[in-house]
Amino acid sequence: MNIVLMGGPGSGKGTQSEKLIEKYGLHHISTGDVLRGHIKNETELGKIAKSYIDEGQLIPDELMIEILDDVLEREAKDKPGVIFDGFPRTIPQAEALSSLLEKRGKELHAVIGLEVPEEVLVERMLNRGKQTGRADDNEDTIKKRLKVYHDQTEPLKEHYGKKNKYRAIKGTGSIEEIFASISKAIEEK
Repeated sequence: MNIVLMGGPGSGKGTQSEKLIEKYGLHHISTGDVLRGHIKNETELGKIAKSYIDEGQLIPDELMIEILDDVLEREAKDKPGVIFDGFPRTIPQAEALSSLLEKRGKELHAVIGLEVPEEVLVERMLNRGKQTGRADDNEDTIKKRLKVYHDQTEPLKEHYGKKNKYRAIKGTGSIEEIFASISKAIEEK
């Protein structure tokens, strides 16, 4: 079972991923966590990624795909499935993900879209920034990240909708209510 969990920044992807891991035993790949790890360790990739992230931009597709292929090979090949959290973010990335899965004899089970009003996303990220000190959770960068999400990632809803993979989930309410909706959408597939 391979699942993409998508939604605007601050929509709860990380929180819901933890619950999916617990319930279904899936391997979690958060491109954001992978990139933050490279930034923290000041790798060459981390330096390149930081320059894009600091501007609220996505890193280039080719670079993200190379990273993902490596993570799939090293960490996820013996798992029952994967949750892709924060990937794909563009149509070319979605097509690359299909190819990466295909070459491993796998396919995408479902794309879960956490639908959250923009004002709630902004409030959540500002609160998260205060609690965690994440440098990219400031008002200026949040606005840029939301614009990038609307321009580049939202088209994935239609892309996956045409393939009958997209499942819209109301991303407000209690964590448990949201998770129950996600589980139902996955199990109905």
